[in-house]
Amino acid sequence: MAVFQLQNKVLSIKVNSYGAELCSVISNESQIEYIWQANEKVWARHAPNLFPIVGKLKNGKYTYQSKEYELPQHGFARDNEFICIEERSDFILFEFTANESTLEKFPFHFSLQIGYQLTDNKIEVSYSVFNPDSKDLYFSIGAHPAFNCPLQKNESFNDYELYFPNNKSIVINVLNDGLITEQTQQVVLANNRLNVSKELFNNDALVCMNAQIDEVQLVSKKTKHGVSLISKEWPYYGIWSKKGTDQFVCLEPWYGIADNEHADGNFESKTGIIIVESERYFNCSFDILFF
Repeated sequence: MAVFQLQNKVLSIKVNSYGAELCSVISNESQIEYIWQANEKVWARHAPNLFPIVGKLKNGKYTYQSKEYELPQHGFARDNEFICIEERSDFILFEFTANESTLEKFPFHFSLQIGYQLTDNKIEVSYSVFNPDSKDLYFSIGAHPAFNCPLQKNESFNDYELYFPNNKSIVINVLNDGLITEQTQQVVLANNRLNVSKELFNNDALVCMNAQIDEVQLVSKKTKHGVSLISKEWPYYGIWSKKGTDQFVCLEPWYGIADNEHADGNFESKTGIIIVESERYFNCSFDILFF
């Protein structure tokens, strides 16, 4: 495990090779730390990368070609060591490939690359999944960055709001023990805004389907400091904080989603599954702006 640092005139960031996880973003001017610092007593992660599934499987299991497998919530990439294959002052690229351990629970060969490009006050996070095998590769992928909320000591959780520049309302798919239900809830936004509160997450994450969201800002109403996560054309989105917690908010773009509570467990027909043919790539990216 190693921690790598990138820096420019605006930001200093750190990325851990374990999980290729972004673990710090500090403003050089204000010294604000934007990334949640993984307090083990609350939630012991910073910004995990989700692969080869997003969310929970029904009963923690799936079937592929009539054989049953088990995978933990959000997959295994976040709990594995990545190799740094390219490093510059403003860019770093990590790789993780299939091995004996992954093949036991996920019977596919793959190469997963995760890159971080630092430009001014922006980080571009890129995912690339290559299928080196002769058969199709099935997977989902997503991000789970947690941002400090509040950012400064003289603020509270309730001083923040979620701003959706391109949404007047959002439709949330209600969760039941981490699984998607048929129940939906429409949330009308006041001037594209939703106030942050502990109660907002009493029923778990706010999960949106059908590519509703392409930008969310988490902003202090007092200082106007915050972050903007831009993920154009990503089909699913989650906004989460641990129930009862008032210290961070996660903004999560996904190519994939938790199982429906009525899912049959067939991995090839799983909702949100991506299929990559032999010798082909799947690429996607999102941007985080810090202000």
